[in-house]
Formats: sequence, C-alpha cells, structure tokens
Amino acid sequence: RSFGYFIEDLKESIEDLFYGITKEITEAEGVDLKHLYIDGTKLEANANKYTFVWKKSTEKSRYKLYGRIAALLEAMNEELRYEGLKLESKSEYIPEELEEMLLAYLDHYGLKESEFPHGKGRHKTEQQRKAEQLRKYIRKLEEYGEKLRICGEDRNSYSKTDPGATFMHMKKDHMRNDQTLPGYNIQIGAADEYVVVADIYRYRSDQDCFQPLMEKYHERYGMYPRYPVADAGYGSYNNYLYCEEKGMEKVMKFTMYEKTVKDKEYRENPFRAENFGRDEDGNPICPNGKRFLLSYRKTVPGNRYGRQMEIYTCEDCSGCPYAERCKKTDKNRSINLNEELSSIHKEVLENLESIHGAYLRMNRSIQAEGVFGVIKQDRKYRRISRRGHENVKLEIFLVLLGYNLYKYCRKQTKLQEAA
Repeated sequence: RSFGYFIEDLKESIEDLFYGITKEITEAEGVDLKHLYIDGTKLEANANKYTFVWKKSTEKSRYKLYGRIAALLEAMNEELRYEGLKLESKSEYIPEELEEMLLAYLDHYGLKESEFPHGKGRHKTEQQRKAEQLRKYIRKLEEYGEKLRICGEDRNSYSKTDPGATFMHMKKDHMRNDQTLPGYNIQIGAADEYVVVADIYRYRSDQDCFQPLMEKYHERYGMYPRYPVADAGYGSYNNYLYCEEKGMEKVMKFTMYEKTVKDKEYRENPFRAENFGRDEDGNPICPNGKRFLLSYRKTVPGNRYGRQMEIYTCEDCSGCPYAERCKKTDKNRSINLNEELSSIHKEVLENLESIHGAYLRMNRSIQAEGVFGVIKQDRKYRRISRRGHENVKLEIFLVLLGYNLYKYCRKQTKLQEAA
C-alpha cells in the first residue's frame, strides 16, 4: 500500500522525472542523440474484451433516433394543431432543444414529471406517455453524444471498462479469430540502447504516431534527430514531407520496401507504372508504345500536404500483345501515379541501401526492437495493469525508467569488472 501511495503521487511528475534521469544518463554516457531508432508496440489494456463502443455504430444509432424523435414530435404537433403550440421538427436535434420543447409541452398541459403515475393498475394519460417517451429519447441522445465525445476525432472505438483504450489488432490473438482487443500504442525512440523519448497513443496506426513523437523529442531536447530510423509502418507521404520540413533525413522504410529491394522480378517488371518510359510531353509510355493520358487528379484522403494522385488512362489497349500480363479487364488500363512520392521512395532507397543505411537498419532492429524484447519477453510485461490514459502513462514511464536504470547499471558493472 505504501508503494501504491508513493506511485500515485508521481502521476503528475513522472514524465519530468523520466526525462530528467534520462538526460543525466545520456550526458554521462555521451549518447548520440542524432540517431534515433523508433519502434512501437501495442499492449493490451486492463479492460474487458467485449465492452466495446464503436463510433460508426453510435452515429448510425443516433441518426435512427433522430427519425424516431421526428415521428414523435409530428404526433405531438398533430395533437396540438388547434391549441396554438407547435414543436419544431428538424433532421437533427440536440438535447437542449428537446429539453425546451418538453418543458413547453408539459407547461401547456400543466403536467409535472414528478407526479406521473407509476406501478401496476395506474394508467398514464396520452400526454404523459408522449412526454415520458420524449424524456427517454433525450437521455438516449445525451448518451450517444457522450460516447462520441469520448471517441473524439482521432479514433473509432473505446472500451467501457477503460475509456482511454482503443480496440486494436494485437500480434498475439488469444481467441485465434482475428478479433480486436482494447489496448494502447506504446511508442519509443532509442539511442545507444537507452530509451530517450516515449509516449502513449490511442492511434491504431504507427504512421499517426510519428509526428507527435518527434514533437515530443523536440520539446524535451530542443532539437530534432538527424536520422529518425523506423520500419515501413511509419513511411508515409505525410511523414516524409514532415522530415523534409524539420531537416531530418528520410530513413523510414515504405510499404513495398522489402519487395522492391529483394524481388528483382517485381523491381524490374516493365508493366509497373513506375517503370514506364515517357514521351516528349511527359506522358507515360507502356511497353507496347501506347501513351497514357491524364484523366483526372484526386486528393488522397487523410493527406495534410495537399497530395494529389494522378490518374492516367491508356489511349488504346485493343489488340495489345501484352494484355494478359499488363491488365486484368477488357477496358483500357488506368494507372495511379504520384511523381513526388515516387521520387521520395527513390531517395529512401538510396539512403537505406548505402553503407550508412545498412548500419542504421541493423541498429534499429537491435536497439528499438531490443527494448521491447527485454521488457515483454525477458521481464514478462505484456499487459497493462492500470486503467485510464494518465494511469497507463504513469505505469509505462515507470517501466521504461526501470529499463534505462537497469541498462546503465549493467554498463557500469561491466566497466568495473573490466577494470
């Protein structure tokens, strides 16, 4: 209990405590903060598996409720048609507006909700039943609004047991049915085997965690890392342009990196849109010598830098001898291209396939993944024990602080033994 009270007192200061001790260690050890090796893991929350609330399902139920409210108000207006009171009907409602309508309706008939009859053999009037039904709809609408507020804009689910947890796919599926489980996305950045930056996110995708983690690094150390090394889960158009904006090298893999590097047949496939030649006007030319003309441009959803995908369509695919290898339909082939993203992928390949790039890739697998290997495999820490985002943050930073202190003590012990 004494340990529990002491840990609870650290809730507000644990992050400052973690970074304060870590800075002392990095200064004493001369840690290279320009090379940052990033990785993330999803830890199962201390929440029941079947207490999920889905944002889309809630929105759908709310719109159905709007329809029932409109039908009820229409029935009430039909009753009030000759009595000088009309309740405004809309496509959407908020609880405050409905509350005003209900009070006006009750006042019109001189009714009080506290005096409504309840129990067997006691009957309500038609007006009392309608008022009671509207009250139920108001409470239900408030419930849906609260659920959507908890979900927020950045996630589509949460757990009733732990509202801070989001339902995610975990690496270990206990039920073996690919179900989602409540959890948190733990992101860390390691340098010279120490965890120098960390945070807890509710995002399911690692791509969305990269920029907040880098801002956290900048906030704590007053700089951005020169080489933020990460796996393909972080390589997106948004993150590459963010690196360029902040003066960081593009050393995160992209989705098809491994296949591009290892599969020569895929890399040199003449029917890949990226391998098409160009005519004097810049239009792609297929292996059969046919031009692809620009059809339209479309904005990529979720892009923060105005990225647009260019859609090209072949001028004529009829009688093409490569049709079976080039396309799957009888129509003229269409291809999606983004010149800027393709050039960024080439730059990433050059960065990661160099000697320095090989060193970065090797160290990322050793350092960043090694941290989670020690914590999850060696120390058997695989499930969060606390509930609530702030309590989870307290627990994770205590675990990571223990990891750094353990690593530092091990290194000092080895130096003493060598001496």
